[in-house]
Parts: sequence; C-alpha cells; structure tokens
Amino acid sequence: MRRALLALPAILFFCFPAAAQSPSAKPPAQQQAPPSAAPNPSASVPAPRTDDVKSIDSILAALYGVISGPPGERDWDRFRSLFLPQGRLTSATKNPDGSFRVRPMGVEDYAKGAGSYFAQHAFYEGPIVNRVETFGNVSQVFSSYESRHTPSEAPFARGVNSIQLLYDGSRWWIVSILWDQERDDNPLPKEFASKSPGDRK
Repeated sequence: MRRALLALPAILFFCFPAAAQSPSAKPPAQQQAPPSAAPNPSASVPAPRTDDVKSIDSILAALYGVISGPPGERDWDRFRSLFLPQGRLTSATKNPDGSFRVRPMGVEDYAKGAGSYFAQHAFYEGPIVNRVETFGNVSQVFSSYESRHTPSEAPFARGVNSIQLLYDGSRWWIVSILWDQERDDNPLPKEFASKSPGDRK
C-alpha cells in the first residue's frame, strides 16, 4: 500500500580490465537501464462500476452510498475500487479532555474497523454541501456531511470530509480523506450547514 508509484531507474556500471589503451581512448559511457514502468493502480484494486468513477459527482455519490445502509455487510470491493491502492483515510477528532487525536488508516484498516460496526448497526451518511476546486488532474472537495441511524431521523453527527481526488485520464480516484466532526466548540460554518442554490449534491 505504501510502495511508490514510480520506480527509480537502475544505473549499471560496467567495469573493464585496465588493458593498454591509447591515450585518446575514451572510457565506455555509463549505460542506464530503462526506467521500470509505473505499476497500474487498476491492477491491484477491484474493477469499479463505470458509473462510479466517471465524474467527481459520481465518485462522491458512490463513496457515501457504499457505506450507508441497514445493519449488515457492505460492498467492500466497491469501496476499494474507488481508492488508489495507497489511499488514506484520517480522522482528526477532539477528546473529552480537550486533547486532539489523529488516526490515519489505510483502505483495508477502514473496511475492517467500520465493517465490524456496520455489521451490527444501521448507518446512513450523506453530503450536505460539496465544494469542489480543481487544478489540472487534481481536485479537492470540502464535503460537509450528516450521519444518521435511519434515513428519516435527525442526524446524530455532522462534520466535514476533506477529499482529495485524482483523474488519470480515464477515471477518478480517491487519494485521501481527512475529516473532523462538528462539536460545540467547532460548529459547521454557515455555508456548509445547509444547501443553497447552486451547491453540488
């Protein structure tokens, strides 16, 4: 999960015997092996649903949709298919004593930990507002969310997911998610607390 996407090229030096050479002879040039091909991230994750990864809106909808539902198993292969193999999920929360806790996880760590909870508990999470900024092939989404035990009840938690996305020319990937929850001393900003005209779903 932590291997680099690009391998460094190997430099091979060839040693030759110190035989008699003319003073004008030049030493053989160092030969460089061709760089290794970058591993294809698609080869190490389950194949995605085409509609899940075709746009920013679709991958965000898939992210929230795949973790939501009644008690029971989630489709973790679908979840894995949204992330780069090196994808990270990190919670930044505040403890009751006022200290802060940061918990970084890999995709498998999250699936294992959350899967145990979802197996016994209903959980529904959806976005309130998605604010997207894009430069080239990278996008950053500030996505405020609401978490519920049933779709019709009031949310028991709200917060903001900071989601980093990458477009590789054929599909979107989630690179990382960093989130913090709403608290009495950390309320959602007004612009993230409710939808307004023009906000993305």
